[in-house]
Amino acid sequence: MRIPIYQVDAFTDKIFGGNPAAVCPLESWLPAATMQAIAAENNLAETAFFVRDKDRFEIRWFTPAIEVDLCGHATLASAHVVFRHLNYDKPRIAFQSKSGELRASTKDGLIHLDFPAADPVPADMPEALVKGLGKKPREVFKGRDYLAVFDREADITSIEPDFAELAKLDCLGIIATAKGETCDFVSRFFAPRAGIPEDPVTGSAHTLLIPFWAERLGKTVLRAVQVSKRRGELFCEHLGGRVLIGGRAVTFFQGTIEI
Repeated sequence: MRIPIYQVDAFTDKIFGGNPAAVCPLESWLPAATMQAIAAENNLAETAFFVRDKDRFEIRWFTPAIEVDLCGHATLASAHVVFRHLNYDKPRIAFQSKSGELRASTKDGLIHLDFPAADPVPADMPEALVKGLGKKPREVFKGRDYLAVFDREADITSIEPDFAELAKLDCLGIIATAKGETCDFVSRFFAPRAGIPEDPVTGSAHTLLIPFWAERLGKTVLRAVQVSKRRGELFCEHLGGRVLIGGRAVTFFQGTIEI
């Protein structure tokens, strides 16, 4: 069996920046174990698989270790593949997922993802979080992920994570964030339990970050930077119960898997 594959750098306009994702368009669903094996073989933060059903696309995402219920950068990469490589001539894409309907559209050279917003809830500060980040946050919140809030951008860029400690936490990932110096806010994202020590740019984390910073900064349109080594830029808007996450994407390669 031959399966097309694309590798796309998401939330960047330059190859070797942003967050790389593999994208595999399918005619019909493969067994979950096969998709998991392909994701492990790709060894990227995420591999997205989608099946087209008329004007809708069913989408699933796999890390090298597990299937996840929401992924932003691999959805952006999938939208890029549909718009650029699959001759899709409509202005919007509707992805059906385990997190409900996710929409993608293009405007001003950006792909905008329309995702459900997540509300952070104040949480206790676990010892493993402090040890894992190597410093104590000012505040801690929790949703699907822990959100650790710091005072300065330098607090985020200087984190040297202890992944063994972070893996003890009862969550998918850990977001560290602070107000930005040249943007509205910055972040980093760690998910060792999902097989992703540090994710370069994490769209799904911004479903929580956007409502949080929109309230703190008193504005609904924000620009964010994920300050990982590869870095990524996100153009954000808070819409109440949903968020817009805008970014660019570039194709690194396209080819075929044989299984």
